[in-house]
Order: sequence, then structure tokens, then C-alpha cells
Amino acid sequence: MLAEDVRRYYLETMDIQVWQAREQQVEDITNVSAPGDVIWQQLEQAVSSCTKCELHTSRTQTVFGTGNKNAELLIIGEAPGRDEDVQGEPFVGRAGQLLNAMLAAIGFEREQVYIANILKCRPPNNRDPKPEEADACAPWLQQQIGLVQPEVILALGRIAAHNLLNTDQSLAALRGKQYNYAGFPLIVSYHPAYLLRKPVEKRKSWQDLKRVKSLLNSYGSPT
Repeated sequence: MLAEDVRRYYLETMDIQVWQAREQQVEDITNVSAPGDVIWQQLEQAVSSCTKCELHTSRTQTVFGTGNKNAELLIIGEAPGRDEDVQGEPFVGRAGQLLNAMLAAIGFEREQVYIANILKCRPPNNRDPKPEEADACAPWLQQQIGLVQPEVILALGRIAAHNLLNTDQSLAALRGKQYNYAGFPLIVSYHPAYLLRKPVEKRKSWQDLKRVKSLLNSYGSPT
């Protein structure tokens, strides 16, 4: 993990091109001179009161993110579902249980990683996020990434991969490769909800997880 002054540098430079999503300027609401916990509190409070897109009118609550704020592994999914909207935490329910098992397979407990989504609010009927909704949420996620400074990002599902990599390629085409997101290695894999519907794909998912573990090992992770 990088030192605090380096973490602050990343926050202060959040409006550089590498941190932009679809050419949208990143809005940094945090006070970079504040302690780390205060920065996280400021960010979470800003997300909880966000009204940048129509989803704020139908949400039960925002789903900010959860886990180790100094995590080596950052997991990014699509959007909150019904259970997440109620509980305020990403990846709960059956998909969350499967994610926990996937993490255990590479030596992690859920609390050791940081988990977030492309969207902070649930789309009605769990529909795909609209581009304008993903754009509105992008600054929040980018600031989370800048604060966590993960060694590896794992993008789960088509929506997460498309938004982070700015591509419309199929998930099958995106898997099996290593990408770079703002200087962080990024691996693409299946969303746990998809694996629940298509358990035959779990073998491919395991290959992706082994790639993640290998990358973490190369950076000195104990896993």
C-alpha cells in the first residue's frame, strides 16, 4: 500500500485524463488534507445524498461499498439488486455467498477485500444501467479506487467490464487477459449471479481467479 502522501496525490489529480470515464470530468468532493477515515466519511456522505441521475428517486438507500479500505484486491460489480438495495451492502444474497466462496478459494475472506459496484443505486427491476447513470456514478467509484490503491482490480460481469474498459466486446472476448485501469492491473471474469444461472462456467471463473492470485503473489501478497 502506498504512503498517505501518495494517496493524497492521487486524490488531488483525479481530474487527469486517465481517471475520466467517457470524457466526464471527475468531481473530487473530498478534503485531501483530512485523515483517511474522514476522507472516506466525506465520500460516503456525498454518495448518500447524490441526486445526479433518476435512480435516486426509486432507491431505498445507496450502496456505497464495503470491506478493507487498504485492500490488495478490489472487486467491482454491476449494480445493487433488491437485497443490496435493502441491506445497503454490495453482493449479498446467493450471489454474495458464491462470491465469498470464490474469494475463499484464493485465500481471502470477504472482509479482506474491498467490494463496490459501477452504480451506487439499484436500477428498477434490476435492468442494465443506462450510460448516463454509469457516467453519474463514475466519479464516486474512481475516488474509491484512488483511496484504496489496490494491487489488482477484478471486474465481475459484462457491465463492470464495459464501463471500466470503455468497450463493448463480449465477456468471452475480454476474459483471459490482463488490462490496465489507471495504472492498476485489471482482470475480467463472470458475475456470481451469472454463475448461479450457468454453473458450467465456474471452471472458467476459476481460471480467472487463479490469474488474480498469481498477480497478487507477484506483488508479494501472502495469498
